[in-house]
Amino acid sequence: MSTSILSSSSSEADGRDLLQPIPLLDALTETVVRFGDRPATDFFGKRLSYAELGRLIERAARGFQLLGVKRGTRVGLCLPNTPYSIICYFAILKAGGIVVNFNPLYVEREIAHQIEDSGTTIMVTADVEKIYPKVAATLGKTCLERLIVCPMLSLFPMMKSIFLRLFKSAQFSQIPNDLRHVSFARLISDHGAVEPVPIDPRIDLAVLQYTGGTTGVPKGAMLTHANLAANVAQIRVHMHDVTPGRERALLLLPLFHVFAMTAGMNYCIAIGAEIVLLPRFDAREVLQFITKKRPTLFPGVPTLYAALNAKVASGRYDLSSIRYCFSGGAPLPLEVRQRFEQLSGCKLVEGYGLTEASPVVSGNAIDAEPRDNSVGRPFVGTMIEIHSLENLKLLMPAGEKGEVCVRGPQVMAGYWNHPEETAASFIDGALRTGDVGYVDADGFLFLVDRLKDIILSGGYNIYPRVIEEALYQNPTVAEAAVIGVPDAYRGQVPIAFVTLRPGCEITSAELIHFLKDYVSRTEMPKTITIRGSLPKTAIGKIDRKQLIEEERQRREAAAASRGAP
Repeated sequence: MSTSILSSSSSEADGRDLLQPIPLLDALTETVVRFGDRPATDFFGKRLSYAELGRLIERAARGFQLLGVKRGTRVGLCLPNTPYSIICYFAILKAGGIVVNFNPLYVEREIAHQIEDSGTTIMVTADVEKIYPKVAATLGKTCLERLIVCPMLSLFPMMKSIFLRLFKSAQFSQIPNDLRHVSFARLISDHGAVEPVPIDPRIDLAVLQYTGGTTGVPKGAMLTHANLAANVAQIRVHMHDVTPGRERALLLLPLFHVFAMTAGMNYCIAIGAEIVLLPRFDAREVLQFITKKRPTLFPGVPTLYAALNAKVASGRYDLSSIRYCFSGGAPLPLEVRQRFEQLSGCKLVEGYGLTEASPVVSGNAIDAEPRDNSVGRPFVGTMIEIHSLENLKLLMPAGEKGEVCVRGPQVMAGYWNHPEETAASFIDGALRTGDVGYVDADGFLFLVDRLKDIILSGGYNIYPRVIEEALYQNPTVAEAAVIGVPDAYRGQVPIAFVTLRPGCEITSAELIHFLKDYVSRTEMPKTITIRGSLPKTAIGKIDRKQLIEEERQRREAAAASRGAP
């Protein structure tokens, strides 16, 4: 059988020299030197220059070393999007430590599990009532020994800080004055020099990024300095039309997520962009920020752009400053991309990646028309292989579906303390993504679905994404999600959930009738439920797992009701 091995195009090959393994910190050091007087961060109007950011990172790194952080020490970050996130991230690396990103929305049990699994001994968090108590509760119950607590109020301009102290004080926690707690002010209080830590970028880990991977069991993807630095370099080659030192990025994707960490924070710092930080997503607030702050770059996820499409139609907002948006994290519906580009005038570029690849693997070109419904061509230095679903050793020809596998300098070193999971995630040295896709004759990658999301119905493979794309063709549909549920006759059948655009009305029966021209009888959803909202993950993806769990509980309750006397 002919093989399908897709590598970088020859036009991108000139960027290969940028992929030499280097410490991730090198890009920050260069930017501080080149653009020291340029703004680095903007948090609700309070700004830091790159020179100021560099000094704070230096002092925080000194503080971490005085707390015992050395080469290989795991230090957790459990923070909303704030300058603290950036300062402490790079300070940990400079001190020789390994960053462990924690989702602040996790419950105490999930935080405790990740602390124990990673061996995190120091955690940086915020004095926010929704975060701090959960983290503090793990002290003494896990291997966590010390908390560094960052005061949120000090980040805001004076008048806003006064307002928050007066009227929002219940949102902030009282922090004990004991040896287990260290204030951020104390962390940066020593002005001594940082002890240099030799870094081997190929071997030394920069980040433990937790993910469910292809098995669903949370585990830490080991991302080396070389992995992350290479992915930043690959994005720079791809986004060749930006101007270093002159761009401004709006970053509201959570920095604990790998996409925001690399394509947002690390990339923007490498090009000396100003990072406008937002700690939460509110469509109206985001549109106001875009109108006021005038960002030129705006990375996001499809649900974010879909939500803005619904709000911006009023015409009260000016999105004309945006030049490029880079979408990742989930498939970008064609209608969502076209609508956002029409409303903003910017280029919305879809890319593809996964945590285990630092994360970006491919993307559509910024200077050419995208291939509709494609996630583009692989980044420089990256190879994509399509392996047979029946026999992983076989490679599929162009146009044939199979499991997408990846090789490249951005591919992880493996899973932390999970050698069996690591072995199962590679085939002949190529990373198994768990995604089903194909490559067309021109080298564009198309994703069909996740292996674990495929619905097996009466002997047929049904791909939820095909049905979702069909639903998006209806002008009333804002969001769509399809899952498989048990069926006594066919094994599984698809069911769909949708939300509607503001002011639109349609019935489930009308949507079923609409789909007849777009999907086969086998693919037709058994039911379509119209909801006010769909559950989302922390980064804004539609949460299929929660939909599956909700449907399971509904079916169990219905069965119990039928069995009741």
